[in-house]
Amino acid sequence: MPHRLVSPRTALPQELDAMVHVLDGADIVVHRFDGTITHWSIGCENMYGWAREEAVGEKIHDLLATKFPEPAENIRDQLKSRGFWQGEITHRHKSRHDIHVASRCVLVNLPDGELSVIQTNSDVTALRRAQEAVKSREAHLSSILGTVPDAMVVIDHKGTVLSFSKAAEKLFGMPADQICGRNISNLMPNPYRDAHDGYIDHYIQTGEKRIIGYGRVVTGQRADGSQFPMELHVGEATANGERIFTGFVRDLTSRFKIEEDLRQAQKMEAIGQLTGGIAHDFNNLLTVISGNLEMIEDKLPSGSLRDILKEAQAAAQDGAILTGQLLAFGRRQPLNPKHADLGQLVSGFSDLLRRTLGEDIKLSTVIDGSGFNVLVDSSQLQNAVLNVALNARDAMPRGGSLTTMISRVHLDADYATMYPEVRSGNFVLVSMTDTGMGMTEEVRKRAIEPFFTTKEVGSGTGLGLSMVYGFVKQSGGHLQLYSEVGRGTTVRIYLPVISEAEARGPAPDQDSGESQMPRGEETVLVVEDDARVRRVAIARIASMGYTVREAENGHRALEILREDADIALLFTDIVMPGGITGDELAREVRVLRPDIAVLFTSGYSAPGLAGKGIVPGAQWLRKPHTAKELASKIRELLDAK
Repeated sequence: MPHRLVSPRTALPQELDAMVHVLDGADIVVHRFDGTITHWSIGCENMYGWAREEAVGEKIHDLLATKFPEPAENIRDQLKSRGFWQGEITHRHKSRHDIHVASRCVLVNLPDGELSVIQTNSDVTALRRAQEAVKSREAHLSSILGTVPDAMVVIDHKGTVLSFSKAAEKLFGMPADQICGRNISNLMPNPYRDAHDGYIDHYIQTGEKRIIGYGRVVTGQRADGSQFPMELHVGEATANGERIFTGFVRDLTSRFKIEEDLRQAQKMEAIGQLTGGIAHDFNNLLTVISGNLEMIEDKLPSGSLRDILKEAQAAAQDGAILTGQLLAFGRRQPLNPKHADLGQLVSGFSDLLRRTLGEDIKLSTVIDGSGFNVLVDSSQLQNAVLNVALNARDAMPRGGSLTTMISRVHLDADYATMYPEVRSGNFVLVSMTDTGMGMTEEVRKRAIEPFFTTKEVGSGTGLGLSMVYGFVKQSGGHLQLYSEVGRGTTVRIYLPVISEAEARGPAPDQDSGESQMPRGEETVLVVEDDARVRRVAIARIASMGYTVREAENGHRALEILREDADIALLFTDIVMPGGITGDELAREVRVLRPDIAVLFTSGYSAPGLAGKGIVPGAQWLRKPHTAKELASKIRELLDAK
């Protein structure tokens, strides 16, 4: 709709002179519609540095090098149609520096029919600089808050959330608009939630500080209801006469997990030293006992006393076996390590294991690759494999399968970071997976402790896995248990590779270099419930050039997939909490996105337990895997689309 033309007010020349004279100290300039200056106030002289004699008769926009916020034609059209225009422009001082000006122009009509413009200008340079300084500080502060890993939450004296940083959104799993305006206690579980407002009131009334100014470990609650330990630092300030409290929050989940793992390793080390020492001393006692029993045996005639002595000798032999197991756990058993091919050694145990397990348990051995040279005590390795097999048999009272896989792996720095007691390097992996009842997390944590057992009294000593743990550690290796209730258990034995060729050169995974690793630019969704494993996977995939999205469970993964159409590959764990397993997630994803590539990962060593055949075209990768193995699988799946 066109502007209605407004007839400018007719002003007499003497009226203009009087107006300028009265407001001579103001920053007023009068110019014809073509820009020729007719009146120039003293205020303009002071503001622009041009004397009246220098300015009158000049074109205003040439003299002041005017910079408009929009085309000059638009401004002239507005003056004609509306009779006025106002806005912010930039003028140039006589000394060549710019002046930011808030300007208002009014169109008047002189008696001779000539159009003139009365323009009032206000210097807002200082204001503009102050605004820019504020914006710069805000940008600086925003950059800092967006960079630091700590979350920031600001509340008022009533506990109402005023500000919620991006890191806080990620930590608590909720956007700022869902918590701002609500009480901070919504981020806490009980009993802290109900007591929180009382803390603030108590401080305001008494001044007694309990958290403010101090660092304190408390419990937080995410939007999904999960709880986590966090370190909280609270500061106090006054804004507009009101008290505000700023809290900086640091997630301690990973640190607590690492500390727990370290405490567990230290505990096992202490128990090992204690049991090893006791077993060593007890062996000396058993030597005296059994030796004297043998000497007495020769002096006793056949009869009841000789039978009693034989029973005592059998008990001493059982004691010797028990101390041998304790010495193994304490890493003090005598070993006779020799160079051997681990693949051939374990394969040679197959007949023994098959007889031990019985007909209702299917036994299979898979050898993946070659070059399994290790330095190991063959007889102790056989005992270790046999103990694992016996535990697997007891976990499968109605039968099942036990799969032993032998492969060569490289444990890199990422893996060693997750498990502080592990050193990186090349290892031969003996992975034994059963389909038994599995272990709870509490049982798994204590499974290698000596004398810990879930069997009935008299059914076992609880030293089987303890002996395996001690033997592996004494051999310079690493033992790991992976178990899920109802799905089975995997025992992984890592023994260091011994190779003269490798001693002279770098490890295969190290000499390949990142430049030879397959890369890409697609978007990958990583779904993993273990925060540490998830962070490692994200860091690895991002370093390959891919864009990475992350989800801690299947529900969140589906939400991300619905909102992000660029995701080309789903990389998901198979066993996950939260109601949706990896195979169920993959099936739902294929309904939503039939073209998406799917890569499973699992702690199980047997492909049959890792979701084989769940989704057409999907592949799987056993944990732990190297970055190169992961990169190759991702690239293979994406290139096959």
